[in-house]
Amino acid sequence: MPGRDELFFTKKNAYDTISEEEKALITTYCEGYKSFLDCAKTEREAVNKAVTMAEEAGFIPYVRGAMLSAGMKIYKNVHGKALMLAVIGKAPLSGGVNIAGAHVDSPRLDLKQIPLYEDGELAFFKTHYYGGIKKYQWVTLPLALHGIAIKCDGTCVDVTIGEDESDPIFLITDLLPHLDKDQAKKTLGEAFTGENLNIIIGSRPTGGEKDTDRVKLTVLQILNEKYGIVEEDFLSAEFEAVPVARARDVGFDRTMIGAYGQDDRSCAYAELRALLDIETPEKTALCILADKEEVGSDGVSGMQSAVFENFMEDLCDSEGVKLRHCFEKSFCLSADVCNAFDPNFPDVSEKRNSAKFNYGMGILKFTGARGKSGSSDASAEVVGKLRKIFSDNGVAWQMAELGKVDQGGGGTIAKYMANRNIDTIDAGVPVLSMHAPYELTAKLDCYMTYKGIKAVYDGK
Repeated sequence: MPGRDELFFTKKNAYDTISEEEKALITTYCEGYKSFLDCAKTEREAVNKAVTMAEEAGFIPYVRGAMLSAGMKIYKNVHGKALMLAVIGKAPLSGGVNIAGAHVDSPRLDLKQIPLYEDGELAFFKTHYYGGIKKYQWVTLPLALHGIAIKCDGTCVDVTIGEDESDPIFLITDLLPHLDKDQAKKTLGEAFTGENLNIIIGSRPTGGEKDTDRVKLTVLQILNEKYGIVEEDFLSAEFEAVPVARARDVGFDRTMIGAYGQDDRSCAYAELRALLDIETPEKTALCILADKEEVGSDGVSGMQSAVFENFMEDLCDSEGVKLRHCFEKSFCLSADVCNAFDPNFPDVSEKRNSAKFNYGMGILKFTGARGKSGSSDASAEVVGKLRKIFSDNGVAWQMAELGKVDQGGGGTIAKYMANRNIDTIDAGVPVLSMHAPYELTAKLDCYMTYKGIKAVYDGK
């Protein structure tokens, strides 16, 4: 008869189970992850950095019609905003592929297409927030400007201002407490509106006292001198305002990481690094870095587009395999973060089923909101398969859910992959302060997510 230890299930802090050698591996892995975060604050930058890393590891751009061979390393850049990479396996594509899919876009402030204006002899940028944010968190926060402008002649101009110590930064102002009597009576949503998230960018006038828009003129002169752009170029530009702060160790024990954009670049880096580190797998291993997840996965670079099917169909055609036959034998890890239990806000979570820091990679059988709406809800067989993979490879993991029933919820790319008849499950890094300008993760969980995805790639 089995005893209590065999019959009962007990969640364990992974620091009580891992070796000193693995603790050192965690530290090494997370140094690389922090460096990635600092140079990949936008989806374009994440893709550019990933391509650089991939090419250094021997990956080459995929050319339609190219013959595939085991061990071949290929990638497809999707409009500079998403990326697909693959290591061709020993087995034919008729047996399916092992996929990890994450997203590289994060909540931020986008500049409007006609953003620049002057008021009260100060110059501002108008913004339109992207993704789910708490607007008050972006007020009085040091901001940097990242993006591109496409000039009328087709020239692309890259812009990054605010990251270098010698750069200026930008800011959204707030009321002083001495004068916020009326503001304090409002709800947070009423006190901080999207239309008022205007970034202050200049105060020095140019020209005579009777001229208008003198501060705006100063800003345009600076932009033209440094980047060669004029106001009309904003019409065909994508500029994103993101937090200036760099990734840093958090806590006296340095066991956590604070940084912008860890949702979902903690998982994106994990699946990318894992793909670069594998040898020739049994099945073809595929890494997807998708865009637009924070706004519904729509558009040509989102997971609902036909780009993924087109790429996979090209690969299947090279072997004479039907795409649907490949999909029905495939497995996908939707690598996205989950919320970690926060003792400061215990009422929104149910402890028994919440992820915790240092307990490993979080597995979510379902996401969605209330009644599992918007979730693919992985089958018991899929969960069982992942349990075995992780158990066989020494991966610390835990079950998780997105808060209490009826509290709220959220979605990932999982349902779009499952709708393609691919067995799919969500799993990723637990996060505190998710969608805030500065999010918090545990180093152990980041490393275990890498280790778990690598095990999926190497699986049969």
